[in-house]
Amino acid sequence: MDDSTRELRVAAALVEAADTLTEHVDEGRQLRRLADRCVELLAARAAGIMLFDEGRVTSLTASGTREELALELLAVQREEGPCLDSYRAGRPVEPVALGSARAVVQWPGFTRRALRHGVTATFAVPLRRGERVLGALNVFLPGATGATAPRLAQSLADGVVLGLHNRTLYHQCRARAQQLERALASRVPIEQAKGMLAERWRTTPDDAFTALRRYARRHQVPLRQVAAAVVDRTADDAALRREAGHADP
Repeated sequence: MDDSTRELRVAAALVEAADTLTEHVDEGRQLRRLADRCVELLAARAAGIMLFDEGRVTSLTASGTREELALELLAVQREEGPCLDSYRAGRPVEPVALGSARAVVQWPGFTRRALRHGVTATFAVPLRRGERVLGALNVFLPGATGATAPRLAQSLADGVVLGLHNRTLYHQCRARAQQLERALASRVPIEQAKGMLAERWRTTPDDAFTALRRYARRHQVPLRQVAAAVVDRTADDAALRREAGHADP
């Protein structure tokens, strides 16, 4: 892959990570895309992601390329491995040759399993949202890689986490807007009913509202339903007057 093609693919991957304000995007899909892009752009054998909650592994996500291999190398890291170390430290684990003494001593189980599958180098970067570390991305390589690879993987991971965070905020804002719309819709007939009763009884809107509320509670019906009956002129005006403290005419 020449430099210009690689730059275009990196740009496309970052746009893809940010494009989350649609109905068909979910966390699992975005994380799989992240692992796939790392395989494509870094010439990796596979890539995988571990998510944690209070120190416990909650999910494993693997690239479509050699998915079984990635899941196997993630699963063995519940006790040791670069992905676990990156999550715990909240910083990248720089590329490590798995034939080195460091790897054999630090991650013996993981290293044996990786070498058995032809993975001779690896690195990991954290998935962070602000100060909170959500998990880590692990890239499995057939050979040595340059120092820029972890930085590129970190940029892609940051883009995905930011995109998912923005999606969460977007849906929260939509939910709040819908709640406000429903609340406003329920208030409109109530305000109308208050005004109609206040004019009819020559009293204040507050007294009219008190009558509506007392009637609704006594008869165990929604306040909005009572108000709608007043607006439709189907409400029992005498009963409402008694709730307001008025005598029957």
